[in-house]
Amino acid sequence: QLQLVESGGGLVQPGGSLRLSCAGSGFTLNYYAVGWFRQAPGEQREWVATITRGGFTDHASSVKGRFTISRSNAWNMVYLQMNNLKPEDTAVYYCAAYRGVGVPRTPQLYDYWGQGTQVTVSS
Repeated sequence: QLQLVESGGGLVQPGGSLRLSCAGSGFTLNYYAVGWFRQAPGEQREWVATITRGGFTDHASSVKGRFTISRSNAWNMVYLQMNNLKPEDTAVYYCAAYRGVGVPRTPQLYDYWGQGTQVTVSS
């Protein structure tokens, strides 16, 4: 069964950092572009960042300069390093895999999703 598993969420104070991890189970993430999305209560799912198979990255303007997406093909993992966190970053964060070419920002284009990990930024 093809599955993505996120980890690394938690409670952090404003200005703090977290690193989220996304692992592929049953398939190799190396062959996919991987994106991170987030969804706050009552809000639509929002694109955060994507990394292509070749390592090209793109980040939403709301997180650019604070968040960094990266991947380790050797470990079949994708990461989201989040620095200088703000209360408005509070959401459930999801990783998703995309088989096509490019850097899609639309959730519906992604083929596989994880269950999500909660990130709460609060003092």
